[in-house]
Amino acid sequence: MRGTSVRNVFRHPVTWIVVAAGVAVALYLFQPWRLFTTVEVNEPPPVAATGQAPTGEATMTGEDMTGDVATPAASPEGPRVLSMGTFITHEHETSGVAKVLQLPNGERVLRIENLDTSDGPDLRVWLSDQPVKEGEWRVFDDGEWLELGELKGNKGNANYPIPASADLDSLTSVTIWCRRFAVSFGAAPLAA
Repeated sequence: MRGTSVRNVFRHPVTWIVVAAGVAVALYLFQPWRLFTTVEVNEPPPVAATGQAPTGEATMTGEDMTGDVATPAASPEGPRVLSMGTFITHEHETSGVAKVLQLPNGERVLRIENLDTSDGPDLRVWLSDQPVKEGEWRVFDDGEWLELGELKGNKGNANYPIPASADLDSLTSVTIWCRRFAVSFGAAPLAA
């Protein structure tokens, strides 16, 4: 008798509607196909928007008083590394290097180079005041943090502008943060 009642439950249309809704919600939340997708980005290092020639390009100074051929002038000053660190794995295998750069015009940029992590739902780049420790991947939203934006790609090189108001003396780590599940995919301590 009992087997008959269970069979009848699975034959009822409401059961299939509930199952379908549950599957749809699970697919929306977990997005399992993202485990097999890759978004690669390869942005060049940042250059200040000053109207000067980019780093590495020479500008001509013209002829000198003796009529000799013009010589290249010195290149403008490039970005300066304020701090950097190497990513460690947390919830997903993650590697790469994070650098905080200061451009000649004073702007600051977080540059992530050679990033290799899993794609995932709702990934963000955060600066945080929490220390980076292996096995502790839920702590980054416990203290002070600053979101720099969505992760542009789970592989490659990308730049994220840092607001002028950001206190980089207290924000001493960077994390690839999954906002949907409140976990760090990987993080890097930022040291001078």
